Amino acid sequence: MTTADFPAHSNDSDRMFIDARTIDPGAALRSTVCIIGGGVAGIAAALEFERQGVDAILLESGGFKADEATSDLYRGDNLGLPYTFADNCRTRFLGGSSNCWGGWCAPLHAHDLEQRDWVPESGWPYTREHLQPYYERAHPFLQLGPMNYDVAHWAGAIGRPDVRRIPLPTGRVQDHLAQFSSPLRLGSVYRRELHSARQVRTLLHANVVDIETAPESDRVSRVHVQTLAGRRFTVEARHFVLACGGIENARLLLASNKQRPQGLGNAHDLVGRYFTDHPRLTLGNVKLAPQWRRNKLYDVKFHYMNRAVAAGGTYVSAQFGLSREVQQQEGLLNSLLWFSSVFTGEGTAAADALIRMKQRYHGKADPSYSLLGDVGRMAADPLSVAAFGAARIFQPRALIKKVQVQIVCEPAPNRDSRVSLSDTVDALGMRRVQVDWRITDQAKRTYDRSLAIFADELRRSGVAEIELPEPLEGRPWPVTPALPWDNLGTWHHMGTTRMDDSPSRGVVDRDGKVHGLGNLFVAGSSVFPTFGANYPTITIAALAFKLADHIVKTLRAPVADVEVIASGR
Repeated sequence: MTTADFPAHSNDSDRMFIDARTIDPGAALRSTVCIIGGGVAGIAAALEFERQGVDAILLESGGFKADEATSDLYRGDNLGLPYTFADNCRTRFLGGSSNCWGGWCAPLHAHDLEQRDWVPESGWPYTREHLQPYYERAHPFLQLGPMNYDVAHWAGAIGRPDVRRIPLPTGRVQDHLAQFSSPLRLGSVYRRELHSARQVRTLLHANVVDIETAPESDRVSRVHVQTLAGRRFTVEARHFVLACGGIENARLLLASNKQRPQGLGNAHDLVGRYFTDHPRLTLGNVKLAPQWRRNKLYDVKFHYMNRAVAAGGTYVSAQFGLSREVQQQEGLLNSLLWFSSVFTGEGTAAADALIRMKQRYHGKADPSYSLLGDVGRMAADPLSVAAFGAARIFQPRALIKKVQVQIVCEPAPNRDSRVSLSDTVDALGMRRVQVDWRITDQAKRTYDRSLAIFADELRRSGVAEIELPEPLEGRPWPVTPALPWDNLGTWHHMGTTRMDDSPSRGVVDRDGKVHGLGNLFVAGSSVFPTFGANYPTITIAALAFKLADHIVKTLRAPVADVEVIASGR
């Protein structure tokens, strides 16, 4: 066995990106920090360690682009609601799921982090104000505009007659703003920085298959890494950061069970529980008043990355949501609502095939559909392809068939919704996941009441009449996806290693440290204890910067301070 310390200041640029398939079998690599996962959280943390002069090893399962053998490692069984959680919604190469996201960014609202009496098991260990400086650091990382989410400011800055705020007279409904990242493919955007890093070494094709703790120890000693070709080696570090995503974080903790049969951080049977996503449905039919039919600010088909809805190089969009007071009075979860025009050709087999062609370009190929099959579907119905393609590119109003309301709902924490391990194994010999996503009936009531209150507000303001659908409450969940494939969620995998200062209620504490382990941290949306209705990427990045700061502070603390931290005083 060989032991290798990566030099902190190497002039050998080839060592910054290292193909794990070239590492000597049995080698033991060492670094101060080991980051497992090269997605949003992993890259944000790695760049922060580089900036602060802390040497780190970043382990990424894939390479620089998608490949089928690595993508297969994500697959497993779905046991719950109709749900796709692997193909089409996650990519396993450098950049992680940033390789296939839409770029939507908005911080969580203040009340999303509060303990709410009407939302069971709600509340974060700190306030939204505490996250503010980390959100500000996430903005340049994601190449967003200024830290300004005021709808009035952006509507005024854009200054177009077709980008206007809708009046909301009672205050029960409010409008909110999101900004767009380009969207960044972080593995590409930060590839040069990672390549020229002096402190961070990035290992590609490096799959962690086990996190080892010494017997009767509260610290991780090393992680075991394996390539698809079977080459194995280890990485030792003072601190380890698990940043593999909302499903894989739980999977790896559960699978690391040689010293602790229940898995790591799982003394209270919490790892993998509280799994959730943001359910998304398209409901109702909207008849807009003539003066509001051309407004682009609130329609997802018109405001997404549209130069007409941008100012100073920042692309924005607006959505609606119920006020905190209404949520409390009605006992509702948070939600976001916006208009969604339906174009000619949309929903046909040919248009769906066209969408899948775009997904293939971003490394999200669905293996249940072949390339030749999709080409055939498009060739069989060229009019639908032409109409839908023209509508998405040129956005002519003449091709709108109807307008509906798309709603993303905050899910309530649900212990029975979970990720667990199956009895089947992947090419690395690791047990695959089973995903059993369950949504409480509180979400159904949130959909019904949010849409009804929104419809009443628009009627009062003279903006639109909304034809309400049959209520969801009391009925099974419909398979009525917001997108042209059968999926109820938005691919925001959250909650499986939830954060709480009490080990009986959370897997990690407020600093992201796994309870019962002194040097293992978790990054990403798996630590969210409650979820809001907003897009998680900017919060993932903010938490990664917060976690990196905490580890750096721990490393630089005097010995006496370290002892106090370790004792919990």
